[in-house]
Amino acid sequence: MRRIALVGDFRPEVTAHRAIPLALGRAATDASVTLRWDWIDTATIGRNIEARLAGYTGVWVVPASPYADTGAALAAIRHARVNQIPFLGTCGGFQHAMLEYAAGCWGVSDPAHAELSPEADDPVIAPLSCGLVEVKGDIQLVPGSRLATIYGILETTEGYHCNYGLSQRYAARLESGPLRVGARDTAGDVRAVELDGHPFYFATLFQPERSALAERSHPLIAAFVRAAA
Repeated sequence: MRRIALVGDFRPEVTAHRAIPLALGRAATDASVTLRWDWIDTATIGRNIEARLAGYTGVWVVPASPYADTGAALAAIRHARVNQIPFLGTCGGFQHAMLEYAAGCWGVSDPAHAELSPEADDPVIAPLSCGLVEVKGDIQLVPGSRLATIYGILETTEGYHCNYGLSQRYAARLESGPLRVGARDTAGDVRAVELDGHPFYFATLFQPERSALAERSHPLIAAFVRAAA
């Protein structure tokens, strides 16, 4: 049996949290694989991330941040990135994947999230110019990206629930990989990233899991489950 760690702080009132098990269930059925997923609250992870996530073949850092333990969420992302474990980050997971990468690969000292550090002069994660709370938006997939291959199309529509995204200043660093843009919105702002040289590493500001609430399978979640299996 394959196991996926859902890293975040489960709250039943969060739409994405209700959708994620449905999305994983649909993907597992479609792929004919036996799959188990466990919710892992960040407050329970502690400092020994290797032991806490041992045996999991996929890590999904889920929406609804700030997390109880930001450091634990970042450690889970680092664990998946460094150890080549299939990783998916959505919404808050996208934001924290960017923080982890900024610290670990771009050499940014103490990368800031504007929600947690509103006084920061140069946050990696900054307020969106227009909030994306309970709205849908058009997405343009980058031609030639792995994400475009997974979707099989270059344009789609996705749902959001967020007020923060990657700052324009740091978005420029994605022009030279290995972390690169997988999708943008119609204004050109980064909405998904992917990591070259990793078996499966994608982070999206939108919430693909919401497709399950409309009883639809989602290609990115299907690909994540296949990678974890």
